[in-house]
Amino acid sequence: MGTLVAAIGAWIPARNAALQPPARALKGGDADYAVPAQAAWYAGIALLVFGFALAWLPPIAGLPVFGYGAVAALLCGAVLLVPAVTMRALSLAPRTRRIVLDIAVAQLRENVDLSALSLASIIVSFSLMVAMAIMVYSFRVSFDHWLGKLLPADMQMREPLGNDTAFWSRDDQRLLEAVSGISRIEFRRTRQLLLDPARAPVTLISRGADDSETSSELPLVKSTPIPSGEQSAPAWISETLQDQYGYKIGDHIDLPLAGRTQRFMIAGVWRDYARLSGSVVISRRAYVAASGDRGANEASVWLNSVADAAAVEKAMRQLAHSDALEITTSSALHERSLEIFDRAFAITYGLEAIAVIIGLTGVSFAASSTALARRAEFGMLRHVGLLRRQVIGMLADEGILTSAFGVLYGLMLGIGLSLVLVYVINRQSFNWSIDLAVPAWQLSLLSLILVGASAVTAIWSGRAAMSQDAVNAVREDW
Repeated sequence: MGTLVAAIGAWIPARNAALQPPARALKGGDADYAVPAQAAWYAGIALLVFGFALAWLPPIAGLPVFGYGAVAALLCGAVLLVPAVTMRALSLAPRTRRIVLDIAVAQLRENVDLSALSLASIIVSFSLMVAMAIMVYSFRVSFDHWLGKLLPADMQMREPLGNDTAFWSRDDQRLLEAVSGISRIEFRRTRQLLLDPARAPVTLISRGADDSETSSELPLVKSTPIPSGEQSAPAWISETLQDQYGYKIGDHIDLPLAGRTQRFMIAGVWRDYARLSGSVVISRRAYVAASGDRGANEASVWLNSVADAAAVEKAMRQLAHSDALEITTSSALHERSLEIFDRAFAITYGLEAIAVIIGLTGVSFAASSTALARRAEFGMLRHVGLLRRQVIGMLADEGILTSAFGVLYGLMLGIGLSLVLVYVINRQSFNWSIDLAVPAWQLSLLSLILVGASAVTAIWSGRAAMSQDAVNAVREDW
């Protein structure tokens, strides 16, 4: 694919150059560039509309195929708009009466094709980096809020994960409630249920003393009040369960409990990042009434102001008669979960750095090749009175203007792509939602680094191109 793209990328400009009239080719500037720029404008608008339409289509076999297509169409469409947008922006640039800056703007205006080429490399790499950064940051912020909602207590304890037979009886629960240092303890019962033999088991969670308390403890995405006269107890399902089984709020769900099917009304959908096969939550009261099971295998523990966490943990282990009992503070569990998250997404930060390096490399090559091709121009400017530092300043202004425009354009495009990643690709890939959050200061810092690096690259290329005498540079054209 790389070889093919490189060949096409070399063939298209060569073909355009071969079709150029000789008289036009001997003249400087890009006076005729408006025609292909206008054609690219129409194609770019069409691709943007097409990408927007693709983003609304459902997944295929659980994969966000159309979401990926939307990202590709939006990216290509935005790149095709670059020449026309660049021409419009440069045409609106006012005269500043600063010789160096005005010459830089005039140079960019008369060589829009080279400007657009440099911009494309910045825009593509930077917009993808922005989109990925926003998605990962949004996921982390949503995950952090989710942990805070589900871990409000001082300590969490549970029987070993995956063991449905280990639980605390009602007597065990009373003994745990009486442990010195505990001001409040909330028990939960978690078990696996098979709703469909063709699918993985879902997790049933009974928590909260009553329906109102259960609802308040969950990170709900959407919910509805229980209608008057409803005979079924309410249940809250995860987004994954909703997507896999097609349930809607107000529908009824049948749960196999105590050897018979019990019907519940779906009162809301909640966000669950921990259970990929889906989960359903009911209150402890509803669970006991449906199953007769008063046992528990998880608990949240609130300590009083003078309690020692280590002493409380030791006492609970002794009462539970189990060294395998998992007990940890909520703050430690919260911190460890975020550490695991950061480690899992560390590769994305590396990819973002690679994207920036690719963009800077593209800018460097474009600036170097352009500066070498403009040696005669630099020599002529020296002949008409510009100082060497002014010519280098002109190149620096060109680099700053080009990269600043590319960064702003890339930011807008990246935010647009991030909407597809957050609300379409992530939602269809993992069956859970996240809230959009923008890492403003990180993106601002990266933008400044990219603009500064582009300016430095332009200056370095200009110094290399001006290393020879001005007379010799002008003589190259004769």
